[in-house]
Amino acid sequence: MTSVLIAAILGWAIYRRARRSFGRQPVNVVRLRLRIGVLAVVGTLILVASAANMNLLAALLCGIAVGAVLATVGLRHTRFEATPEGRFYTPHTYIGLFVSALFIGRILFRFLTLYGHPQAMAQASPNPFDQYQRSPLTLAIFGVLVGYYILFNLGVLRKSREIPWPAPP
Repeated sequence: MTSVLIAAILGWAIYRRARRSFGRQPVNVVRLRLRIGVLAVVGTLILVASAANMNLLAALLCGIAVGAVLATVGLRHTRFEATPEGRFYTPHTYIGLFVSALFIGRILFRFLTLYGHPQAMAQASPNPFDQYQRSPLTLAIFGVLVGYYILFNLGVLRKSREIPWPAPP
């Protein structure tokens, strides 16, 4: 039952993330700031935890740099508009989906790897995320996610403020 619940929650999260990569989205300042804050806190915690190992730290920082480049490209291809209903943006579909699919694919790959080898699940460490924190590839992909979404959301907030409101009819 627990596996079904976890799968349902992951499926719902994937659906919500993918839905936000398509079509016109309202600029919700509170939601965007909350995402930035949560990702910044989680990213900082992972950064501090991986600082002891230079390979992990380098992988995470390289991932953040790649995510920042993708966010810059994504912002250039994002359309912004202000209507009487509010401010909206239409993100570049493929870049957002690529970043989300990269992260989700890595998590699913790790789950399938561990599921196929039950002896790998018997960890010496009580930390359930220890296997993820020791993989440079996982940290690099997480860095891409953090770098992309923090910079992209900051760019959406900044650019949406620059859009002039339409003249009243």
